[in-house]
Amino acid sequence: MFVFVLQLRHMLEGQSEFYLFAVFSTLIWALWLLKVLLSRRYKPYTGEYHGTTSVVVPVVDEPLDLFHDVLSRIVAQQPDEVIVVINGKPNPGLERVSEQFAPLVRWVHTPIPGKRNAVKIGTEMSRGEITVLVDSDTVWTDGTLPELVKPFADANIGGVTTRQRILDPERSWITRWADWLENTRALYSMPAQSALGQVGCLPGRTIAFRRHILIDVMDDFMHEKFMGVFLEVSDDRTLTNLTLKAGYKCVYQYTSLVYTDAPLQVKKLFKQQLRWARGSQYNTLRMLPWMMGHAPVLAIFFVMDIILPFLLVGTIAGWIYRAASGTGVNLYQAILETYTGLQGWVWVVATMVISSVLSMAIRQIRHLHEKPSDFLRLPVFIIVSTFFLMPVRLLGFLRMAHASGWGTRAGAYAGGDLMEELEQAPQGPVDLVDRAPDGVVPHQRSADGTVLTEAPTRVRRATAAPAPAPAPRRRRRLNPLAGIPYVAAVLIFALEALVYV
Repeated sequence: MFVFVLQLRHMLEGQSEFYLFAVFSTLIWALWLLKVLLSRRYKPYTGEYHGTTSVVVPVVDEPLDLFHDVLSRIVAQQPDEVIVVINGKPNPGLERVSEQFAPLVRWVHTPIPGKRNAVKIGTEMSRGEITVLVDSDTVWTDGTLPELVKPFADANIGGVTTRQRILDPERSWITRWADWLENTRALYSMPAQSALGQVGCLPGRTIAFRRHILIDVMDDFMHEKFMGVFLEVSDDRTLTNLTLKAGYKCVYQYTSLVYTDAPLQVKKLFKQQLRWARGSQYNTLRMLPWMMGHAPVLAIFFVMDIILPFLLVGTIAGWIYRAASGTGVNLYQAILETYTGLQGWVWVVATMVISSVLSMAIRQIRHLHEKPSDFLRLPVFIIVSTFFLMPVRLLGFLRMAHASGWGTRAGAYAGGDLMEELEQAPQGPVDLVDRAPDGVVPHQRSADGTVLTEAPTRVRRATAAPAPAPAPRRRRRLNPLAGIPYVAAVLIFALEALVYV
């Protein structure tokens, strides 16, 4: 913030210097202000919806006690049916857990791995007017389902998502950071986009769509390519895009709350964030022509996610270049002349740190109002969000057209021609994100701190589909269009370099 003010003043004085960091900071503040103004118009839906609901739960492999807990909370809220789609290799444990909740819960096994295919199977089996897609490690709270479907009282609404938080965020600094990000999104981005009826990505932990929309867009969902590649990841963003393009609104229901897990290791966090960054930017460029014509504000939100990491890297590279070459203007000269030697640099560094923390505190004021103790963690939040998340987003841009899979799942669908790949893949992905071991359920609490409780169970038997014989994988073809993001990145960095030379 301190550097931003100095640079902005220097530019406004008519000097010949142009500062990328001033541009970066201006965009950050303008984007935050836009979110604040739009989100003030947001109100959760309160009308009643009395249509039928089908819950579809794609699953590969979860701790059985956790999966039992997930199903028990879903069953307790009395949807019209629950369909568990076990994909990949057979899993007798998940089958037994599902049978405990019959006849409301029925399960089906498909040897074809991949979440998209599981969503397709579950949707086609469903009978409800509303299809609710639920991740197999997502824990519902009281009122999740009845609150989630309320917006569907408006016939123009096609998709709805929940408010999402992280289970036991105090477990580590990673879970604290992940929960902070989720809450910031819930307090700023989601209500701002929902006020326009144009939430750009309905997060897939728990999302609801009108079933007929899913049926209508299923072919594109399963086959559509961009830049020569089909991405299995970012299925939630793809369904959101297709719903918006079909002419329906996509909204956020703050009063419907769910909890989900987060990685506990940096390596797995990196893979998760990279997967999200790739899928998000891939879909942003694919949807950009439509957004420019039908949702310009949404286009601003998502294009900024692409531009800001480039500006940050250009800013840091520029600082290094000017320090090494001795060029540019020393904006700290007045301080260094007043306080000589080490004392002067202490003043400069202290002023920069304090102003950065206060700047972030202003932009995080809603979260800090809910959790004031996080003010002391602001420096860590700034460092992780700036020097970890921003580079991951940049890498995600470069890798968006590469045919690859989930990253956090071993043996998962790896991209390319989906149906060809699905026909050849005998084994399902194994989720490697940190989970509690069998027999251990993580502490799961509601927003008021109450420990969540389990629901009664019922019993039914089901039959699994036979798995096909393993088939050898074909060698993946190179995608020449995968070079487009690299060329674009070189051009952007070249333009930024002109500022300094």
